[in-house]
Amino acid sequence: MGELVATNITKSFDSKKILDRLFFTVKEGEFVTILGPSGSGKSTLFHLIGGMLQPDDGTFTLNQEEITGRRGAISYTPQSPSLLPWRTVLKNVVLGSEIKGEVDFNQAKHMLEKAGLSGYEDAYPHQLSGGMRQRVAFVRALLSPQDFICLDEPFSALDEFTRLEMQQWLLKIWEEHRKSILFVTHNIEEALYLSDRILILSKKPATIVEEYTLPFARPRDQDLFLTDEFLQWKREIYQALQGNLN
Repeated sequence: MGELVATNITKSFDSKKILDRLFFTVKEGEFVTILGPSGSGKSTLFHLIGGMLQPDDGTFTLNQEEITGRRGAISYTPQSPSLLPWRTVLKNVVLGSEIKGEVDFNQAKHMLEKAGLSGYEDAYPHQLSGGMRQRVAFVRALLSPQDFICLDEPFSALDEFTRLEMQQWLLKIWEEHRKSILFVTHNIEEALYLSDRILILSKKPATIVEEYTLPFARPRDQDLFLTDEFLQWKREIYQALQGNLN
């Protein structure tokens, strides 16, 4: 299970309100993306969910159990892969399960093979490309015992071709495991391609001003980008974002 409920989440820094009474739910096995202006508090929200920060008001529950301020309840992948440079690829991907004492090296090798990383088990992060390091980070998240994953703009530093390749790979792997994902991006096409639902944040103090449930069937492929329906949705999301910047 992996249902997250955020209720009345409010956070300020130095008397400046960043998040203002956020309410949202991510259902079990759902892929939800947050879109919003730069500096609207998206990363702050992830730090709150992960227990690295404490909200001024409000609660988070995961599977009906309160996790507000608790670390280790969710798996979090920041914008950079954050791999440990002194550990091999294999040792990096089992880190979360190792902390819990539940390491399964055979499963880890199987997941690396599915990620196209067979033969790199004993390589170190500096020997990998940016896209490969992101795959390692996501395999680590999938192998962690938590049922809920937060992904904070994981593909923002990649070139366009590698980014599309990573999006397709992410969907393929996620379809098999169906862990709940809360994803942050600035890219409208990426949000539409990956998500079941999109939440739009206003500028600070951030509130959720729009919520869209997407009609695109799964599994998805690149042809979706060229459909009239996709372009219509892209236009609507763009206008919603622009409306919240003015």
